[in-house]
Amino acid sequence: MHPNALLELTAELIDSLLLFDKPADTLVSAFFREHRALGQRERHALAETAYAVLRRRPLLQHLAQSGRGPMSRRLAILAWEGNESFLRGALNEFELQWLQQVKSVDRSKLPAKLRHNLPDWLVEPLQQRLGDEQFWALAEAVNQSAPLDLRVNTLKAKRDEVQAALKTSGFNAAPTPYSPWGLRLEGKPALQKLDVFISGQVEVQDEGSQLLALLTEAKRGEMVVDFCAGAGGKTLALGASMRNTGRLYAFDVSGHRLEKLKPRLARSGLSNVYPVQISSERDDRVKRLAGKVDRVLVDAPCSGLGTLRRNPDLKWRQSAEGVTELHAKQLAILNSASRMLKPGGRLVYATCSLLEEENESVAQAFAEAHPEFELLPAQDVLAHAQVPEERIATLCENGFLRLWPHRHESDGFFAAVWQRRN
Repeated sequence: MHPNALLELTAELIDSLLLFDKPADTLVSAFFREHRALGQRERHALAETAYAVLRRRPLLQHLAQSGRGPMSRRLAILAWEGNESFLRGALNEFELQWLQQVKSVDRSKLPAKLRHNLPDWLVEPLQQRLGDEQFWALAEAVNQSAPLDLRVNTLKAKRDEVQAALKTSGFNAAPTPYSPWGLRLEGKPALQKLDVFISGQVEVQDEGSQLLALLTEAKRGEMVVDFCAGAGGKTLALGASMRNTGRLYAFDVSGHRLEKLKPRLARSGLSNVYPVQISSERDDRVKRLAGKVDRVLVDAPCSGLGTLRRNPDLKWRQSAEGVTELHAKQLAILNSASRMLKPGGRLVYATCSLLEEENESVAQAFAEAHPEFELLPAQDVLAHAQVPEERIATLCENGFLRLWPHRHESDGFFAAVWQRRN
């Protein structure tokens, strides 16, 4: 494709993303379906540029004011993530000169809001929690793209075997530092064509998400519920931990999300998984399991702010008011899910949020209302789950799992673990 045509397409996508009326990943997928003739490199440059605009929108909109032409084109030029010589082929003489001028701007001297690129409502609680130095480290981390993590399906392969197979295919991967199941790939290859993916030996899953399954410690022959299963990434990890025995229910209110589990389930080799669409946390099918379940994982609906490296639009689509509404919903789901556990059963509450209001505050409210549940220190559970002991201390705060993108190179996750008293 001619450079200018690709730049114009990128600007078109940016225009649609900046409406913030739908999730960015949904819009990008639809855009690619509409433009099937795009090659892999063109798709990569287009998508990464659009996401770069979402990550650094305040900064780029500020810098773009000195240019000419449609704002979306100026933003695409400033955020370009493809080949530089290719971009130069799309620019006129004024744009080339303007781009060089913008590159000479000392960004370290710009106002704070143009350096952290976060909404005001989010800055205050994060600075208060982390302090100034750690806040700026986090801001820098979430304005980068995330690495590509894989979870090895232990039913079908061992981690070193998959690592060697990837190497043979020309892809370098290193063991993740915390999860004994994980591999972190260099770059972002098209996995769907690789034998290890097609055969179900690996699934794409952030290391932090893998740690939630490890905290659950699902065992052979047990009855386990993934209460907010979504597309089933953690469901598959739990099923492998159970060695394809027992019963594993994947509950979710969205049938569309559960549909995405089906092809993954077919690749995985699991036959102990039962996807169930429920109407709400008060569904009769939930009530019928009261006191019968060994382990419940509640990866609750949340703001998703721990995934800003992958979903940068969320910081512009979420609000402080929305987070407050989520708190009540999260607590209601956790209360309902807890009733399914038998004495001695384990409950894991998790979010991919950075905010205390969705994390520690929910856990504290639940603990105060449910003295029949005993908090298990996350560091003890992780040690038992074969996470390297010398690294566990960095993962936990006050007995909870607390993952931060700038500290752990994972998405931001929180988890609390309880056991129902006998």
